[in-house]
Amino acid sequence: MNILLINHYAGSIRHGMEYRPYYLAREWVRMGHTVTIAAASVSHLRSAPPEIRGTITREIIDGITYVWFKTPSYKGNGALRAVNIFSFVGQLLWNQRWLACEFRPDLVIASSTYPLDVLAAQAIAHRSNARLIFEVHDLWPLSPIELGGMSKHHPFILMMQWAENYAYRSADWVVSILPWAEEHMREHGMRPGRFVHIPNGIDVEEWNEGSAMLPEEHARAIAECKAQGRTIVGYAGAHGLANALEALVETAELLRSMPLAFVLVGQGQGKEELKQLAARRGLVNVIFLPPVLKDVIPSLLREMDILYIGWRQDLLIYRFGISANKLLDYMMSGRPIVHAVRAANDPVAESGCGISVAPEDAPAIAAAVQKLAAMSVEERNVIGQRGQARVVENHDYRVLAKKFLEAIDNQNKTYA
Repeated sequence: MNILLINHYAGSIRHGMEYRPYYLAREWVRMGHTVTIAAASVSHLRSAPPEIRGTITREIIDGITYVWFKTPSYKGNGALRAVNIFSFVGQLLWNQRWLACEFRPDLVIASSTYPLDVLAAQAIAHRSNARLIFEVHDLWPLSPIELGGMSKHHPFILMMQWAENYAYRSADWVVSILPWAEEHMREHGMRPGRFVHIPNGIDVEEWNEGSAMLPEEHARAIAECKAQGRTIVGYAGAHGLANALEALVETAELLRSMPLAFVLVGQGQGKEELKQLAARRGLVNVIFLPPVLKDVIPSLLREMDILYIGWRQDLLIYRFGISANKLLDYMMSGRPIVHAVRAANDPVAESGCGISVAPEDAPAIAAAVQKLAAMSVEERNVIGQRGQARVVENHDYRVLAKKFLEAIDNQNKTYA
């Protein structure tokens, strides 16, 4: 089968995030399918941009054909990002005949986070007599409204709402990482029985082999904590408003008399404010470290004793579920997790791999940390290994790639 996956922000192991299109495509190639990924040359998610030669550049990575469309640069979420989006979608529409004839897809997947790419995907699918999949990572335009504070009457939001409704009406199936989004989708035009939940995943083999050494700064800081007999509570990821890390700093203040170290690894717009907050409160038990490369994550997380992930309590968007890649990394590490969350699903509670508490509730987070810290290493390992087992069984990309195509094939037979 020929598969065309359209994802504005698609990356690879060479370019960085986002990784989901790459891992699914690589598994489909291994299954014997031909896969093409159409992506924009500029994305704020990538650590290394592709080398562009002209308006359209082809590149082969692990058997996947990448087609990079040259798009303008941007920073942040302002007007230039919208220009970047419209440039990519415009080029897809302009080149729809070429994409259909050149790659002859049997399956076209629109997967760019925002829904506007479905216009080109539907046109290509129609020309190719192919099936059309609309893959939903985040609910647009609901996410910019509830997370970004944009007005539902903003012209950009109105356009995205029209595109979302069009996508649900046009797609043969809707695949989503959000487990409880089906009702919302049906309200916006999706036909009953067309919803398929495929969560985020991880390459289990790659993760287990990921043994890159810690940078010297990180190794030294962690070694000092252990030499002092401190139990390490770790966080690795973005330092932004959505990550609710103020509550973790407040937790560190509540537990400042205990032999604990709170190690925060990563970068983000909120990092300086967090450092200032910890400094004002005189918290020597909070350590901030720079981000590490993807292949260092396994080594980093295994050095921790307890891991923390939190969500904001005021964001209703979580009513449709959560599927954070970071949480899968945490679970794969085999370390117990303190999960501060209020959402439609909770992988930590469901697997029993940690303690779940209310979001942004520092006393509750502190109580959970204390409970886990009081356990023996063996007891914590038993808890952590439950999460690892769940990921291996349900989130390995080899499992998800097969499930993705099988679910579509089964529904195709049902509705034939």
